[in-house]
Amino acid sequence: MTENQWGLLCDIVDGNTSRHEIGFIIDSPWLPGWFDIPIIDYYTSDELWFSANKKAADTFPNVIFLPGFWAEYGMCTEPSAFGVTCVFPYNEFPNVKRLSFKNYNLEKLVKPNPCSDGLLPFVVNRLKLMRNRVQKAGHIYPFAISRGPLNIASFLLGTTEFLMLIKLEPEKAHIILQVITEFICDWLEYQLKEFSTMDGIMMLDDIVGFLGEEDFKGFAYPNLKRIFTQFSVKVKFFHNDAPCTVSAPFLHEIGINMLNFGIDTDMNEMRNLCGPSIVLVGNIPPRDILANGTPDEVRVSVRSQLNVMKDKSRIIMSCGGGMPPGVSTDNLEAFIDEVKTF
Repeated sequence: MTENQWGLLCDIVDGNTSRHEIGFIIDSPWLPGWFDIPIIDYYTSDELWFSANKKAADTFPNVIFLPGFWAEYGMCTEPSAFGVTCVFPYNEFPNVKRLSFKNYNLEKLVKPNPCSDGLLPFVVNRLKLMRNRVQKAGHIYPFAISRGPLNIASFLLGTTEFLMLIKLEPEKAHIILQVITEFICDWLEYQLKEFSTMDGIMMLDDIVGFLGEEDFKGFAYPNLKRIFTQFSVKVKFFHNDAPCTVSAPFLHEIGINMLNFGIDTDMNEMRNLCGPSIVLVGNIPPRDILANGTPDEVRVSVRSQLNVMKDKSRIIMSCGGGMPPGVSTDNLEAFIDEVKTF
């Protein structure tokens, strides 16, 4: 992301522009395939990581890539700090081997040190090593980034197991989430201290969308609010492409001012749920249209969304989630051209 794009993003958050901007979350599910390299090379080579991100930024200069030059190791990034085994296939998405209920005392879960534990030092060091090259290319690191507390818990324990824990042993679930939440605060603070250009928080947590209202208020709301209210940064960006109808009415009081959401809810309904103050990032179908559709189908989907939107303020045109694997240059160009034409 360039400084000008960051300024534009801040204007959108403040409601100071009515232009139709385009933005996409891009990371390892899309970039290696689009750049035609194996996923393992993207994770292990600073040069290839930099080149893939730079090519995306150069090819689509009018797109705000979120966060831009994201150093990450897929879903292994934060869970690795808790000591889980990380599995890195050659050209498939990495995964973690979850902790065992039988062999691990979850109530004694220890808060990791983001400066030294798991893959987190590698994330920060990659950003440091490549900082000068990123800056010479005209870009900055705008966001401190983390997966959210429920997301991390689901990777440590298993999604089904964690959701069962909430219902069957809620006190234990609260203890685990408290430890993870404190860890996330430390991890974000570490990034913000290391990189002076960061004035935003980006957090991703789809498991929030798996909860009913009672469980959301009890387990998600207090931990999300603890994180988002701790930091005085300009942009507080939340990604949840699972259903958002339960959480959306509470996002403003949690401290969130920008939301990337899924295709379960259309733009008009999401605006009604969130209120006028939150930037909405979405939400044409990422897989079925943006990745698997034709350029003409992409155009139709974009045009349809623009035509039906009642309130076009604080909107970033995107897909309903992060950029999926397999999105072609032709389809992205069709998306961009249709927004420009409109």
